Amino acid sequence: MDKVLIKGGRIVTAVDDYVADVLFDNGKIEAIGRELNVEDAEIHDAADLLVMPGGIDAHVHMETPMGNGIETCDSFESGTRSAAFGGTTTIIDFAQQFKGESAKLALDRRLASAEPQCCIDYGFHSILTDVNPAVLSELPDLVNRDGVSSFKLYMAYPDVLMVDDADIYRTMRKVGDHGGMVNLHAENGIVIQALIEEALAAGNTSPKFHQLTRPQLMEGEATHRVIRIAELAEVPVYIVHLSAKEALEAVVEARDRGIPAFAETCPHYLFLDNSEYDRPGFDAAKYVMTPPLRDRECQQALWRGLRFDDLQIVSTDHCPFCFNEKAHGLLKSKQPGRDDFSKIPNGAPGVEFRLPLLFDGGVGGGRININRFVQLMATAPAKMFGLFPQKGTIAVGSDADVILFDPNETHTLTARTHHSNVDYSLFEGRRVTGKVQKVFLRGTLIVDGDNWRGKAGMGRYLPRSASGRIL
Repeated sequence: MDKVLIKGGRIVTAVDDYVADVLFDNGKIEAIGRELNVEDAEIHDAADLLVMPGGIDAHVHMETPMGNGIETCDSFESGTRSAAFGGTTTIIDFAQQFKGESAKLALDRRLASAEPQCCIDYGFHSILTDVNPAVLSELPDLVNRDGVSSFKLYMAYPDVLMVDDADIYRTMRKVGDHGGMVNLHAENGIVIQALIEEALAAGNTSPKFHQLTRPQLMEGEATHRVIRIAELAEVPVYIVHLSAKEALEAVVEARDRGIPAFAETCPHYLFLDNSEYDRPGFDAAKYVMTPPLRDRECQQALWRGLRFDDLQIVSTDHCPFCFNEKAHGLLKSKQPGRDDFSKIPNGAPGVEFRLPLLFDGGVGGGRININRFVQLMATAPAKMFGLFPQKGTIAVGSDADVILFDPNETHTLTARTHHSNVDYSLFEGRRVTGKVQKVFLRGTLIVDGDNWRGKAGMGRYLPRSASGRIL
């Protein structure tokens, strides 16, 4: 049935809050009004529920190779199904270029893997690790023809992913005139590598030293430096997974001067702190992600940044590795680093819990209002990465990506019931209020309570327009 009618829900967007009916037809939002009567429509009662645009998670890593045979444990299918149960209807993953290959080949490889598996709509950022004249010449076509308008570069992981400042500048200059934007993993990788070598030489191998060798100052320094490079290149810049108050201060200072500097943070930086690294034995490895968890002072700064729009987006950086090797094998687990913290695969899960965490701790906690919640989880990522108004809002003509959300239902976050392949949760046992009840992807019901009604391959690739140009 092509026509779907959502009756009597409280419709909330980034700017609106009212009670009405919503009609979907052929995958689009056809009409919004009071007491709509439509023949032959599939009707869903949304009384006492919030009707919101489907979430957009702009930073995830599904079935991603990390080197030496290590790979994240979620496939495109399992990861996007998990995202859907959490109210996310669009992800933006990464197409990583390996040394010596073209960026277009990397995109084609990821598209071939994603197309038969993705249960929700998807796009890709391009990761560049080998910036040379041939690769730079490809980038305008990636933006204009393939719809990849964001390019991630690493200032960390020397000899693996890191590129130098000159290559960052060259990439910015090449893509800027075409509506492209560069996303930066901002840490001083050279100094961090020296700190890691010092720690290992002193016999310090436990997971806690992951945090101690990646100090806040080095995130702040790299963030300040790359914003200055972007200022010189005269292009917008986007800092991924910002965690440190020193990094946020650099973003705020730049924005105060009128520089188009943007940034995201993640739920784990908002709700967890570095005391997790005091867990006994190897258990702290569950919290080894990069950047690491910071202190409570950083948490407070991040919430302030979200409230005043110095941070624009909350993404998950979903990069899951099982804690135990039995579930999916040694190379999809944290266990390769049991005797050496520098070999623990960096990354943590979270794609399914973003919306309930942010609603409970943000809206319920009085830190942000409900319109700001929708802005952070759907509208801002759609605008930032060239998907608005097709995605990220409830408006006539937009895709019918809609969630029905119960703001009063309390439930427990646990790996026992989530839909990811990963065998643990960062938030195990946390009670939250606010739960996704139904999820529609382009008008089709894919999540109905605890029941999965979607299917692999129903997600569509989304070519994107300019990134970083409208907010």
